[in-house]
Amino acid sequence: MKRFIAGEDRQQITLLPDCLDDYITDNPGRLVEVFVDDLDLGVLGFAGVAPEATVT
Repeated sequence: MKRFIAGEDRQQITLLPDCLDDYITDNPGRLVEVFVDDLDLGVLGFAGVAPEATVT
């Protein structure tokens, strides 16, 4: 994975509803997100974990 693509912020204010988190309240995907966020992917051998510097 050579490119780093930032996802949308779930706390971002939108037109309807107030924020994107309001669409999904009780979803098992939230548990998976917390688990994956706690993993140290670099130690596990994944390449491209750290985003490359970009020129603006």
